[in-house]
Amino acid sequence: MLNRLSRRSFCTVGGPRPWLFVGLGNPGDKYKGTRHNVGFEMIDTFAQSQGIEMNTVHCKAIFGQGFVGDTPLFLAKPQTYMNLIGESTGPLAAYYKLPLNRVVVFHDDMNLPCGVLRLHDKGGHGCHNGMKSVIYHFRGNKEFPRLRIGIGRPPGQMDPKAFLLQRFSLTAQERIDTALREGVDILNLLLSKGLSESARRFNTEQKYKHIRLQTLPT
Repeated sequence: MLNRLSRRSFCTVGGPRPWLFVGLGNPGDKYKGTRHNVGFEMIDTFAQSQGIEMNTVHCKAIFGQGFVGDTPLFLAKPQTYMNLIGESTGPLAAYYKLPLNRVVVFHDDMNLPCGVLRLHDKGGHGCHNGMKSVIYHFRGNKEFPRLRIGIGRPPGQMDPKAFLLQRFSLTAQERIDTALREGVDILNLLLSKGLSESARRFNTEQKYKHIRLQTLPT
């Protein structure tokens, strides 16, 4: 399956270039459903929407591939722990000889209200250990797209690390579920219209959602 799709992807003269979508998270049932793993959830939700099976292991990641329309797509959930996640992401991009502007990383973000998304073409790590590792293994290059998934900030004096490893409350999970569906829509638009146009449309919509949700408890 891997070789057949790879040949179709790279041997079609003039065909669309592949994309690689990478979700950040920690492996194992212990971390399933925690705030730090919404990148994995975004990958799973998108894969299910497209009928892409995440059924192989490649470059230390649970891996799937397929086509959305005529566009070849690779999906990955690295199985290193978060602070080493670049050990999978870097080799995946190198293996498929992808320019970094064709690699989109999905990750949780405490600086956005729970359920708010943002799509950017580049940026820093925002003190996110997974993003620090990705940037390190991209040789310091920060110019790759990322889909930030808001999880809100810890309440009171709660330790941020403990907050990240908690599961969502019922209200927060409802917002995340809605955000994941919105994420599928924007990723489909990205694949058909490109990053700049899709980000411009999407971020405008999410700005108003940000204003509406930022004062609500989670």
